[in-house]
Amino acid sequence: MAHLLAVDGHHQVIRSSSIYPDSSTADLGLHFDFDFGFDLDTEKALTGTSMSSQEHEIPSSGSETALGTPNGSLGAKSDKSLGEQYIVFWNGPYDSANPQNWPDWKKWTAVMIVSGITFVTPLASSMFAPAIPQVSSEFHNTSEALSSFAVSVYILGFGIGPLILSPSSELWGRNIVFNVTNVLFVVFTVACAVSNSLAMLTGFRFLAGCAGSAALTIGGGTIADVMPPEKRGKAMAIFVMGPVLGPSLGPVAGGFLAEAAGWRWIFWLLTIVAGLMMILTFLFLRETYAPKLLRDRAKKLQKKTGQEKYKSKLEADLPAKTLFLRAITRPSKMLLYSPIVLGLSSFMALVYAYIYLLFTTFPLVFESQYNFSTGTVGLAYLGMGIGMATAAVVVGYTSDRQVARMAEKSGERKPEYRLPIMMLGSPLIAAGLFWYGWSSEAKSHWIVPIIGTVPIGAGLMFVFTPLSTYLIDAFTTYAASALAAATVLRSVLSAVLPLAGPSMYDSLGFGWGNSLLAFIALAFGAIPLAFYRYGEWLRNRFPLSL
Repeated sequence: MAHLLAVDGHHQVIRSSSIYPDSSTADLGLHFDFDFGFDLDTEKALTGTSMSSQEHEIPSSGSETALGTPNGSLGAKSDKSLGEQYIVFWNGPYDSANPQNWPDWKKWTAVMIVSGITFVTPLASSMFAPAIPQVSSEFHNTSEALSSFAVSVYILGFGIGPLILSPSSELWGRNIVFNVTNVLFVVFTVACAVSNSLAMLTGFRFLAGCAGSAALTIGGGTIADVMPPEKRGKAMAIFVMGPVLGPSLGPVAGGFLAEAAGWRWIFWLLTIVAGLMMILTFLFLRETYAPKLLRDRAKKLQKKTGQEKYKSKLEADLPAKTLFLRAITRPSKMLLYSPIVLGLSSFMALVYAYIYLLFTTFPLVFESQYNFSTGTVGLAYLGMGIGMATAAVVVGYTSDRQVARMAEKSGERKPEYRLPIMMLGSPLIAAGLFWYGWSSEAKSHWIVPIIGTVPIGAGLMFVFTPLSTYLIDAFTTYAASALAAATVLRSVLSAVLPLAGPSMYDSLGFGWGNSLLAFIALAFGAIPLAFYRYGEWLRNRFPLSL
């Protein structure tokens, strides 16, 4: 147990003896400028060894604590091979430097900025779609597959980017990744605007997708950094509106803009909006990743005291190269070794690929059958957007309340309580696909197939939001990697599946083609039901060693 042995001037001398049952008597002397609330139980769990018998004095630093930051916290351990080390961690559960303890305005600033980025970058994925005929005409392209690929290659970038950006955020923090990729996204979007060939446009679209994937990859991790589980539902509902609502609204503006000013102005407008988000991110978004914050705190102490003995509690004893390689393979390992990550990522990939398959074929349906112009064809995307927006409000309002009720009833909070609302997704998507497909086949009034896309959009939101929140709740430590795994899988499928759209509709027609998609969606509806019942068992049965 610990005893306060003496108080001398500005220092409190704390001496500890017999801290661990299995250790011989050991003493530790620590001098503090303030009472840090040093948690011996935490230190015991961390080190598993007895503490040093030597006494150390940590110098005062004026208005700051001896740890170099206000409300710092320190532990010390002894290791014969490493010598003395001081473990740096949060100063108890109320440390103001911990992003979980930020004031609400600061938390929501982070959420809204990250959500804004996740709206802009997916917006760029589909805003270009209505202008495909213009681009093909200018560059003398006659291949429908190449035209579709010019749209979907951006999503392929969404799949490649996370493999680099997710481990980068774990090494250098989230903030620098956001700022660097924002700059790159603006640069590559400008390159798209000035492209002089379809190959150049396609290449820079891919690079823009890689840079634009940052918020999709680590944005959910940022929310996990600042929001406790009981408040994540509303924040995630706002966050996922970008990836699903952005692609719906993009073609509306893109169609009219392309018709009025040409396809290049689509990219100039994206450059302006992305530039604004770049400035807001640089000015107002602060680092939220706890290992990076504690690492910086330890480095500041090392510099202040001239000693190398300070180490973050969350610091791994591995070289940066090893950490990077381990982090870069983590999403793949999660897909391979976790049935939950694989199953839910596959479901997310399917429904997200449906968005882009429909988006790349809307011009085919509404221009050829209903004689829509390049501008008015963008209005066909509004039905899905309305469905997504409506479902986002419903999910945001009910998600946390549903989890709280179920937790109160069972006496414990489980990630699986996020899944019941997800069960609505498949039936809604299937119903919408049947409606949209057969009304298009019958050449009903143009408003009828557009109305049919409303439940598709709602179903996508009912899948996307609780699924993302579940992955964060179930794999909090590796939330960014879990979301990266889902992002990679969904992006690859979203890039490939739209290429099959024109040939599928040529072979099966709009009715049976969309019915095939509906039947597949219904089959995947068993996944949330199965994981709701057996998810906890699967998580315990297949623990991840990452």
